[in-house]
Amino acid sequence: MQLYNTLSAKERAALIEEAGKERLTISFYKYAHIGNTSLFRDHLFITWDQMEVLGRIYVATEGINAQLSVPAENFNAFKEHLDSITFLENVRLNIAIEQDNMSFLKLKVKVRNKIVADGLNDDSFDVTDRGIHVNAEKFNELIEDPNTVLVDMRNHYESEIGHFKNAVTPDVDTFRDSLDIIENDLKDHKEDKKLVMYCTGGIRCEKASAYYKHKGFKNVYQLDGGIIEYTRQVNDKNLENKFIGKNFVFDHRRGERITEDVIANCHQCGEACDEHVNCANEACHLLFIQCKKCAATMNNCCSTECKEVHELPFEEQKALRRGKTVSNKIFKKGRSEVLKYKK
Repeated sequence: MQLYNTLSAKERAALIEEAGKERLTISFYKYAHIGNTSLFRDHLFITWDQMEVLGRIYVATEGINAQLSVPAENFNAFKEHLDSITFLENVRLNIAIEQDNMSFLKLKVKVRNKIVADGLNDDSFDVTDRGIHVNAEKFNELIEDPNTVLVDMRNHYESEIGHFKNAVTPDVDTFRDSLDIIENDLKDHKEDKKLVMYCTGGIRCEKASAYYKHKGFKNVYQLDGGIIEYTRQVNDKNLENKFIGKNFVFDHRRGERITEDVIANCHQCGEACDEHVNCANEACHLLFIQCKKCAATMNNCCSTECKEVHELPFEEQKALRRGKTVSNKIFKKGRSEVLKYKK
């Protein structure tokens, strides 16, 4: 029984290009009680592999968090399979604003302790007692209210390239870091302010809203479906778009263009730019913002040191990496000291 990928990302990319068929990039999540996570994981892999689904899916006893792509011609079969699973019937599917056939190149279904790393003790509060879900129209109304505090529940490298106007954007590396900062900043306004939150697709706000209600906040709201669904509703209903820049996404695209505004800058030269890349040195792989000019000058690397390593013969690079784990810089998301113009 095959429960793993048999093709490399490069081989898969070649097959996708050769097939010439359109694929849909989709994300969804659902909090639910899953008993046997390993069995559920295997069931998803076997079924979705046959449908040529590719992506990154996390399964935990608390539910599922999925970012994936599926051939457009297999979408109905994929949807039917989701609907056959009791807790996933009619689950909201966030379909990407900008499609890219290469958004995912492998199918990874992993069992995790949680579907979002939040560092919280879920036994201490009711995770189902969540905030009020609001659509794009209501969201626009709420954030114009002077008694509203609008908070971006994403990390610094996400909000750096795009966010809602007048939003509080915590300068944090992890979702867990932002929870305490926001609570402390708003500790004197738990009853008189409306706490309105948003994230990429809604999953972080789902947990955060329940957490803040547990902490005593009386008026908690969350943008239903996150930035992805907001953009779709704005376009469909011709509403005012209050988001500026790009929406960071966790696949090979790294971002969806929402407006033409470029609010970030190249971390190496300071020029206006909002293109995230990973350092080409496999021993580094740092995520940072790099313009095309710097990419050419630095050979797609974050530093002179990495550039020198990247230009070595492949076998020499492998020898240098042998026995070493990837540097923690990969998790710093643009925090490296080598980047002169980092946020």
